[in-house]
Parts: sequence; C-alpha cells; structure tokens
Amino acid sequence: MVARTALVTGSTSGIGLAIALDLARNGLNVLLNGLEPPELAIANRTYSELSAHGTKVRYYQADLRNPSNIQDLFHFCNAELGPVDVLVNNAGIQHIAAVEEFPVELWDSILATNLTAAFHTTRLALPTMRSRNWGRIINIASVHGLVASPRKSAYVAAKHGLVGFTKSVALETATTGVTVNAICPGWVLTPLVQKQIDARVTNDNLSYELATQKLLSEKQPSEQFVTPQQIAELVTFLCSPSANNIRGTAWNIDGGWLAQ
Repeated sequence: MVARTALVTGSTSGIGLAIALDLARNGLNVLLNGLEPPELAIANRTYSELSAHGTKVRYYQADLRNPSNIQDLFHFCNAELGPVDVLVNNAGIQHIAAVEEFPVELWDSILATNLTAAFHTTRLALPTMRSRNWGRIINIASVHGLVASPRKSAYVAAKHGLVGFTKSVALETATTGVTVNAICPGWVLTPLVQKQIDARVTNDNLSYELATQKLLSEKQPSEQFVTPQQIAELVTFLCSPSANNIRGTAWNIDGGWLAQ
C-alpha cells in the first residue's frame, strides 16, 4: 500500500510538530510548513527525528497569508510526496488588545492566517480527496472557537469562523470518504501562551509558578496544560477507520474549561 501524505501547516514547533511526528510514526509521509528558511528548518534535530520513522519528510517555507504561497505549497507537495491525503490546518497567530486599540494590520493578519488560509488549503486539497473517496481535514481551532475571552477579538473571531467552516465543509462531504473535523484545545504551553504567562509575571509582579497557576485556574479546572502529544494522538485517531463517522465535530480537549 502506498503511504498516505499529510500536510501540517505551522509545523516547525509546538502542536504542529507534535502532530507531524505522530503521523510520521504511524507511517505517513509528511510535508512540514513554516516561515523559517529551509536551511534552518531542516537543521532542526526534529527534522531528522521525523525522517527516522522511514517515511518521506519534506519542508516548504510558505507565508499562509498569501494565497499564491499556498498554491505553491500544494504544487511542491504534489511533486515531492504526491497529493494531500491528510490536511491539518494548524498555523495560527495571536495578539491581545482591546478592540478599539487593536491594530488593523494585525486583525487582517490573524484572520488571514487562522481562518482564510484554511479555506485556501481546503479548496486545493478537496478535489483529489473526493476523487480518491478518502481524506481527512483536521482544523486546529481552540476552545476560543467555542467561547470567548476579552481582548482577543481577532483570535476568537477567527477560531469561531474556523469551527463554522469545519461544520459547513463536513456537510458538503458527508456522503463521501472525506471527513472534516476541528480540535479545540484549551491552554497548551505554546509560545502564544508563554507570552501571556510572561506578561502576568511582569505586569502583576508574580513568580513564574504563581502566574502559571493563576492562568490555568481561571479557565482550566484540571489546572494542567493540555500537551501537544495529546492533541497529536487525537489527530491520529481522527485519521483512523474508527473515526469514519466522526464528522463536523468541534472536539474540545480543555481540562474541563467548557464543562463550567
């Protein structure tokens, strides 16, 4: 059987890299994507770790705010690894500010990266998935795709949009072998969350440990970070036959955030 190919956007670190590693571990060829120049991405020790699983690994630098870059990303994937069988839309950026103070260019950038890029990757991946009658599209949204927090208007709007987009495309593909789902993590210790902890340390004059505990306890009853590996294993499950009839879900993995 020919190995399937996964494209994971925003996959040079954090959640995206954990997903790429787990998919490679399970026999998929993987195309990594990020903003780093290829020489930096390929020099990363995790690139060789991915390759160690015996599947093909490639990297393509692309700014997902630019639709032509996304088109080039797919051309590269087709040439190097074949058509995309598993699409994981993971790339995301964040900025925190009151709406009246929110920089217009950052609003546009967040919507383009976190939402519009998923439209472009999906429209490019779907035709081949439909023709093969198999595919997986997994959008890494956020618990902020289901509930809101102040000072995160662009991020919340984009992630809510991504959840709605997931549901719509899932209905369009409901009678096919293509499934479309979203994963909605709570607090994960990514660079985006690290910045929020650091801000509390500085602004509230707290120790790092207390700032972390306060961040978690305000929203996440487990008071534990969701780990990138937990999200990666959920992605791998959604790619399995057991998930054939899981469609249009917004699967929260949030330590009880939404149960409150």
